[in-house]
Amino acid sequence: MTRGRGGGSAGRPGVALRPSPLAGAPDDGDRVLVVATRSAHKLRELRDLLALERARLVSLDDLGLDGEPVEDGQTFATNAALKARFYARLSGLPTLADDSGIEVDALDGGPGVRTRRYAGEDATDAQNNAKLLAALDGLPPQRRGARYRCALAFADPTGAGPRGGLPVATARGTLKGRIAAAPRGTGGFGYDPIFQPEGEPPGGRTLGQWSPAEKNAVSHRSRAARRMARILARRGY
Repeated sequence: MTRGRGGGSAGRPGVALRPSPLAGAPDDGDRVLVVATRSAHKLRELRDLLALERARLVSLDDLGLDGEPVEDGQTFATNAALKARFYARLSGLPTLADDSGIEVDALDGGPGVRTRRYAGEDATDAQNNAKLLAALDGLPPQRRGARYRCALAFADPTGAGPRGGLPVATARGTLKGRIAAAPRGTGGFGYDPIFQPEGEPPGGRTLGQWSPAEKNAVSHRSRAARRMARILARRGY
């Protein structure tokens, strides 16, 4: 889950529109696919999870793209679509965006789309984890149910929807589990040290104690990526 810091969609005041350095470049056999992230970690992860044979994935910083959309959607899928459309228009290139987070039953589905900024706009992972553990303090395992969700959205700037907007293809993934009583493990990121995947007993391993290979086999993002890979393959990626 990322947060917007101004701008809305391409063409709005305050957003720098620059031709993509790759637009019009000679065809090297691979199709360029923009990943709407500035995180080298997320770019590598999606490259591995999607395993596309005919696509070259590049980040926003690879293209020198400025500006960010306002992510004011109420669902992960809506925010992923907002980002995909925004950067597809900005770059002039097909774009893949994701939005993800955690939902907790005892919090009526929260933090949800506020996952990353649960403990404040600039909260660290540790601060978010501490706030969530405090909110569930004293609850037994059966009342600590939770799930990670991921939505991946693909937008092609050459497409046109029925009302002139860019059509978006969306893939979703979910990993069910529970919130542990205390953080354990140093692997992963976000809420991984306090998230026990489905199948782990109360007091069992958190995602922070799983290996990257174990996590990637079942994670919410990997499940969404497998579905998105099939969508992209049908489009020649």
